Amino acid sequence: MKEHPGDLFDRIKTSKNLPSLPHILLKLIETCEREDSTIQEISQIINKDSSLTAKILKLVNSSYYGLSKRVNSIEQALVLLGIDAVKNISISASINQAFRQVKMNDLFDLKIFWRHSLTCAVLAKLIAKKVSYPTPEEAFLSGLLHDIGKLVLWVNFPKEYGSILKSSKEQSDLILAGEAQHGATHCEVGAWLINRWHLQSFMTDAVLYHHESVDRIHHAFPLVKIIYAANILCPEINKEESVKLGITENLIGLKEPEVEEFMLQTEEEVSVIASSMDIDIEPPHVPDKGFSRKDYEKQKDLTSEIKDFALLQGTLLNLLETTGEDAILKVLHQGLQILFDARPVIFFKYDPERNTLAGKSVAPNQHHHMINEMVIPFQEGKSLLVNTLLQGEPLHSFNDTKNAGLTIIDEQIIRVIGKDGFFCLPMIAYKQYVGVIVMGMEEVRISHLSAQAKRLKMFTKQAALALHTHDLRQRQARLVMSERLTASSTLARKVFHEVNTPLSIIKNYLSVLKRKLVEGYPVQEELRVVNEEIDRVAHILRDLSDFSEPKIHRDDLIDINALLADIIKVFQESHLLRANIDAKMALAPSLPTVHSDKNSLKQVFINLIQNAVESMPRGGNLYIGTRYISKDSLRKAKPDAAGEEGSVEISVRDDGPGIPDELKSRLFEPFITSKGAGHAGLGLSIVYNTVKELKGTITYRSDGENGTCFKVVLPIKS
Repeated sequence: MKEHPGDLFDRIKTSKNLPSLPHILLKLIETCEREDSTIQEISQIINKDSSLTAKILKLVNSSYYGLSKRVNSIEQALVLLGIDAVKNISISASINQAFRQVKMNDLFDLKIFWRHSLTCAVLAKLIAKKVSYPTPEEAFLSGLLHDIGKLVLWVNFPKEYGSILKSSKEQSDLILAGEAQHGATHCEVGAWLINRWHLQSFMTDAVLYHHESVDRIHHAFPLVKIIYAANILCPEINKEESVKLGITENLIGLKEPEVEEFMLQTEEEVSVIASSMDIDIEPPHVPDKGFSRKDYEKQKDLTSEIKDFALLQGTLLNLLETTGEDAILKVLHQGLQILFDARPVIFFKYDPERNTLAGKSVAPNQHHHMINEMVIPFQEGKSLLVNTLLQGEPLHSFNDTKNAGLTIIDEQIIRVIGKDGFFCLPMIAYKQYVGVIVMGMEEVRISHLSAQAKRLKMFTKQAALALHTHDLRQRQARLVMSERLTASSTLARKVFHEVNTPLSIIKNYLSVLKRKLVEGYPVQEELRVVNEEIDRVAHILRDLSDFSEPKIHRDDLIDINALLADIIKVFQESHLLRANIDAKMALAPSLPTVHSDKNSLKQVFINLIQNAVESMPRGGNLYIGTRYISKDSLRKAKPDAAGEEGSVEISVRDDGPGIPDELKSRLFEPFITSKGAGHAGLGLSIVYNTVKELKGTITYRSDGENGTCFKVVLPIKS
């Protein structure tokens, strides 16, 4: 009796034999598929599973990748292979572990099953690269899982599925017919399981359709065609070679020599991957005697070259997804170390405004600061670094005359890096100078590195493009910001012109009202506060009219404690400080007065307090504190603080959720805000510039547990 597919899947779901992905792997998949995930975040997840970590590092360090130096960390593996590759290694290892206890017999040989699956996976990856499919690692995983439905059916229904396998006599069409009679084919079961694991949707399709008719596959998306062709080419598929070649040529465009090359390469790679991932497979077939030792050596060299370029591709793909100059340089640094065994590595960025090359050290060491202070004038003959950019070709410091042509700058660089000499690579993008990569090395390694010129050139070109693109984005951002500031200043001048007259009228009426009231009348103090705030509004509008020019500040003698107390009082009486927020003030007694601009400081403190209040919509605590920093303490922390009689520190802290990490590096820039619509993002920029103009400093710390704390330090002038 034929079983309904829904009933079959219900039985599988309730079965104790249904494999599930470990929680840590589900979290890894979710994190990898986020656009904002980082290498550090992914490596932290993998490192929590020691078994998974060991499997990944074992494969990375196997002959499959052929690295010259051992990779010792998951972070290095991520940089080298790319996020997708490491994710798929993790999934593959976990799936193998989930089915490790499957019982075998003559009807279902697990060793043969895994050999076929790995062969299909490797072929799929090779085909994907050949046809420029954007994610070859997805093709590998799809190939590995294309027959996973067979395992699910075997472990859940061994008697029924064994009967199907026995009666079909390894003929795929008979197996599919028997599976369908049972309720669902292994293609449907595999697609169902992959969906349940929340893997990519096209991977599901590739598994679902890998036994469809060729005519239907012709109209499918590329991944479906790739897996179909890879499965057909596997030795276990019982079809004539001419039929296999005809199908793959029609579907993918692969010619017979290409297929033969892929099959030879696959045999070796399957064995290495299986060994590295502890997958037990059927031993490989004995090679044809007609295949000579010389042919094997050629194939080995070709395989090695393909692996090298695969490694390079993983690093470069990761580079394209990296943002920020420091992050880009870090990926480049790690890539050069792993791919070319380059140590140490120094970067020099070209500065078009100053026409110089400026040193940039990525890895902290004893010469870190010295390297960052190196500046080379961009003039021909000044250094090999300048010449390599001018000539557009790699240069090195080794020649027959023992460095006779080196300048003093070159010799100083050699002494700093502590090697016999250096190899420098020009970074040029769109005919624009970007910088130079300097790799320290011993003289005996120069011929080895020169032999890798093709890979080095590819790597350097991509490095230049990544840095050049970052520089373009930065310049564009500065241009946009400048235009926005100019527009804001123009608007502010118009507003100030229009608002100044009504403000003056209001002040005149307040003066008239004050004269009519009896001296000491209860509202006199409130009128004073209103009058001061009107003056402050006019002052703010005047300052907003031009961000670019330093403001002329008054030199008032200010009692900071009294000023803060007044501000909190105004916040409370005007209901700006909500009832669900408790203001706690810890003001140092006998705090010295400071010489500064009262209106400007008032603006700073109001902005900081307002920010703190807005960060706690559900209520919380607002902490305001002051303290005196003595002259002696100040000079220990700031030796150049001559003429200052100590400092006054003002802190404003809240219980809010903290500042998002992506905003921290740009917090004091104009138009940066985490408050959404209705906020211009100018408050903290104004605060920062005002404190700076008052010769003070402002710092902050922020996290999700302790909220945000801003500290303003003002000098006490002698």
